[in-house]
Amino acid sequence: MKVKIINKSHHPLPQYATPLSAGMDIRAFLTEPVEIKPLERRLIPTGLYIALPEGYEAQMRPRSGLAIKHGISLLNTPGTIDADYRGEIGIILINLSNEPFVVNDGERICQMVIAAHGHVEWQPEETLDDTERGAGGFGHTGKQ
Repeated sequence: MKVKIINKSHHPLPQYATPLSAGMDIRAFLTEPVEIKPLERRLIPTGLYIALPEGYEAQMRPRSGLAIKHGISLLNTPGTIDADYRGEIGIILINLSNEPFVVNDGERICQMVIAAHGHVEWQPEETLDDTERGAGGFGHTGKQ
């Protein structure tokens, strides 16, 4: 799939790290380092603008290395970039650790996965089909 992209940063375009990677690394585009204090959230610019085809979204997901080593995640994970959004992609990072974390220009801060999606047309009903699970949820399948 070809996707139109504007890159106002001086960093390379997002790319897959390996041939079987699902996500592309996204880099911070900063004029100066940004410190994120414990439990603080910050909007980090990327300098990227995309035009996805209809029926697709870009999901922004945390990087496992930043999560395990530094407690850095995305506040709204996965963040969704809709096909009709044309603004700069911004990443909401949160520091879930006890130590401040500094984001530097060019640092890989998250990954982007392009995914197809559908739209539903609601069909109001009074009852739903019964299943083996029924209304069981929140740990229901883990009971012995």
